Amino acid sequence: MSGCLAVIPARGGSKRIPGKNLRSLRGRPLIAYTIEAALRSELFDRVVVTTDSDEIADVASECGAEVPFLRDSSLSDDFAPVSAATIDTVNRLDSTGEEFLHVCQLMANCPLRTAPDITDSYAQLVETGSRSQLSVVRYGWQNPWWAMRRDECFTLSPLFEEALKERSQDLPELFCPTGAIWWARVDSLLHAGTYYLPGRTGWEIHWMRGLDIDTEDDWEMAEVLLALAESHTGAEPPKVG
Repeated sequence: MSGCLAVIPARGGSKRIPGKNLRSLRGRPLIAYTIEAALRSELFDRVVVTTDSDEIADVASECGAEVPFLRDSSLSDDFAPVSAATIDTVNRLDSTGEEFLHVCQLMANCPLRTAPDITDSYAQLVETGSRSQLSVVRYGWQNPWWAMRRDECFTLSPLFEEALKERSQDLPELFCPTGAIWWARVDSLLHAGTYYLPGRTGWEIHWMRGLDIDTEDDWEMAEVLLALAESHTGAEPPKVG
């Protein structure tokens, strides 16, 4: 047992950006970018889209992914965790855990991650022997140690008051998870029901490629970054580390 399974969750009922997964991003459906990256990595035995939408299923199939079933609506509402849809897919395709060693969850709203990102993240997963690994981006000019709450009277209160006494260069670097590339051992994911396993590791992706599209502002940013890449004849943003 050494196979890798890619699962791309893509529900039809996005609220903040209606029809997001099929919306045209620089001439292509959003979901097409993730399917292409998974296929071009040549890492997966199967690339599967889990969706509740016939329309998404049709487009995903045209892009080269498998859509062996439509998932239940209970796994597609605003409250069900995305990992539940991935776990459902694994249970349907490999209920005994004998076919796949690792499963990779690739969110369709992260269109800028590349095939090399997927293979590089997998290399770190294998090297560390981690049971689960999340893609993360490094915080940049917005220093999270300086985060403030603001009440109804606009009064500010720091989340990390002690950190305000330190120079910014003396504070530890912090990272934010992005849905671009999440890995887990199949047996560990099925047992725990989450990617947030004890001892989980983080694979750093450049922020340009780790962008999650959740709002219209995010969408505009993705268009700018894709246009920038195209203007440089397909050049990718630099690697990190």
